[in-house]
Amino acid sequence: MVIEEWKKSGIATKFPTYRNSALITTHSWQKGKRQDDRAEGLWRIYDGIYDFTDFIDKHPGGTFWIRETKGTDITEAFEAHHLTTAPQKMISKYWVREAAEPRIYTLTLEEGGFYKTLKERVRETLKTVDKRPKRKSDFIHYGLIIALYLFAIASAKFNSILALVLAGVSLCWTVIVSHNYFHRRDNWQMYAFNLGLMNFAAWRVSHALSHHIYPNSYFDLELSMFEPLLCWIPNPNIKSKALRYVSWVTEPVAYALAFFIQIGTRIFYSLRHTNIMYWHDLLPLTIPAAVYLGTGGSLGVWVCIRTWLAMTSIASFSFCVIGLNAAHHDPEIYHEGDTNREDRDWGLFQVDTIIDRGDLKWSQFLVLTHFGDHILHHLFPTLDHGLLPALYPVLYQTLDEFKGHLRECNHIEHIIGQHKQLLRTEPNPRAPGAGK
Repeated sequence: MVIEEWKKSGIATKFPTYRNSALITTHSWQKGKRQDDRAEGLWRIYDGIYDFTDFIDKHPGGTFWIRETKGTDITEAFEAHHLTTAPQKMISKYWVREAAEPRIYTLTLEEGGFYKTLKERVRETLKTVDKRPKRKSDFIHYGLIIALYLFAIASAKFNSILALVLAGVSLCWTVIVSHNYFHRRDNWQMYAFNLGLMNFAAWRVSHALSHHIYPNSYFDLELSMFEPLLCWIPNPNIKSKALRYVSWVTEPVAYALAFFIQIGTRIFYSLRHTNIMYWHDLLPLTIPAAVYLGTGGSLGVWVCIRTWLAMTSIASFSFCVIGLNAAHHDPEIYHEGDTNREDRDWGLFQVDTIIDRGDLKWSQFLVLTHFGDHILHHLFPTLDHGLLPALYPVLYQTLDEFKGHLRECNHIEHIIGQHKQLLRTEPNPRAPGAGK
């Protein structure tokens, strides 16, 4: 089968099936991945086929991660989510056979390569790292959850615009900080992510298993779910230059409606196709309920709902301003279609798709609430953000050895770069690490 030139992926031998779906969701992404990954209906790690059926209920991280990845290639996810060597030894008992066909993904994770070298150094560094910042992350999270409910109640009770804005921002920050938790084993903090009308289970797929593993590529669900409204892939076949200018106009509307579009899409897909809703999708309703109870029921149900919808829209807008200008979109970093570096190491690929927020590093609060320390988070997603600053010395050391480059900018520079990337239609001919 001949692949159209513009559909050729820089990280795989085929164009992802899910992109041909009429409605792109986490479920269609998973369905497509099962068709593409040559995992033979089981779980694939490198060139081995494993049957983890009996391990699903025993998995220390929770059943979700194993259950939802059946039928797919989990090589990169397995490496990124397990820092110790114990899991590699444990899975041998579940090995079934060698895969019949080679992997479709062309990124590598070789011993002695960038990622494996860095991972070993991080493992050693963590033995002596102060773990107290993890508690600080928890306290920040608790404080934001309390703040969003208090500001929501105050907004309705005193008809305060200021309190409404603060409630929206607190909700936005709560959702972002909750993202710090859903990458890990099951915990109660991950449920707070759902307060923004999104769902941590869906985001474990779209964010942790798709975006984190295949950033800025055709396989990145966080790119395709915004298309054609917003398109960062420099390809006129996906969106023309003229329509890209329209994105600058529609962008603020998309930001304000993003949270509502997320749950609306999932409801529509559940009604028309397969149910992808959960009981914890009801958690956002605790906000208008708290407003109603906190005001003694004197303002009526509609005022409570109106307050909730308004603060959620503010949170949605704030989330997009922060999240879409946090790390991944700038003409200087790799996007699908750009020239690849010669070294196909998965860790270097992560570095090439990220430009970090250098203006956040001085504050753990800002890092947590603005997707800071992004490169280290992508490389080691299960680690609390409070621990990441201690890993910079070994990161810099390893980057120097493998000709990697940690790019940094401030928020304003990133916003400008992101808008330039929205307009870019020509691929970058210079490979990362190739020099000027």
